Amino acid sequence: MLDLLAQTGLNAVYAASYISLVAVGLVLIFGVMGVINFAHGELFMAGAYAIVALYAGLNVPFFLAVAAGLLFVGCLGLLMERALFRPLKDNPLGGLVASIGFLMILQALAVMGFGVRMVHIPPVTQEVIAFSDKVRLPVARLYVIIAAIVLLSALWYFLKRTRFGWALRASAQDPEAAALQGISITQTARVAMFIGAGLAGIAGALTAPLVSVNPHMGHSVIVTAFIVIIVGGVGSLEGAIVASVAYALVHTFVTTFWDGVLADIVGLSLMLVVLIVKPTGLFGSADRA
Repeated sequence: MLDLLAQTGLNAVYAASYISLVAVGLVLIFGVMGVINFAHGELFMAGAYAIVALYAGLNVPFFLAVAAGLLFVGCLGLLMERALFRPLKDNPLGGLVASIGFLMILQALAVMGFGVRMVHIPPVTQEVIAFSDKVRLPVARLYVIIAAIVLLSALWYFLKRTRFGWALRASAQDPEAAALQGISITQTARVAMFIGAGLAGIAGALTAPLVSVNPHMGHSVIVTAFIVIIVGGVGSLEGAIVASVAYALVHTFVTTFWDGVLADIVGLSLMLVVLIVKPTGLFGSADRA
């Protein structure tokens, strides 16, 4: 029994790692730009297909393909900022509707380029860290965990300890006051979009060898990300990380000991309970990001 609990705990840590990368990217975009990016799950999908094309298709070394995937999806984020969100910044619903249209375009492009079938990528490594006969951590999952810790720590340092990070937070809290201090709102929006999209992209790229890649794989990811940011408090990066860990633990343990459908119900119930008890979420406040 202890082995099963330990193995489930390791699985939950892996799930929390990629969920937190996606959720933090979504929160960063909302915090700085005030846009709910419904295409965020498709940015995760785009990162996965970058690995299909580069690593599985062209035999590019895996980590070089991951870096290329990050840049590719980050540039998709810049394209969205320039072509969709900036022209519609004065329209409260315009960005939301545009992001829904963009997600449909990305799905259509994925179908045209790779078909509707599920794609299984050759494993990056078969190595496994064995803690006991029944408790094992595949090294490919360890890559995801390490990437989440490194990237989220680097983002924290960037936002809290650098001048541009301060400008980013200032523009999120009060864009007009930030502009009066000489901060370029357009530039901070570009950076937020590149980082937010890139986090989703690298999560998709790193998990691609561990899942079945398909054009609709972003659906479940974006639903989970929305649950996480609502529970954590919309606009709170710390809340998104804490809620990712809590949701992953609950969902993974319920899936292991009962089934996946019940785990989804429990996850949604968790969100409702938190909203009833604390409508702003665990770390929510009137401020954004």
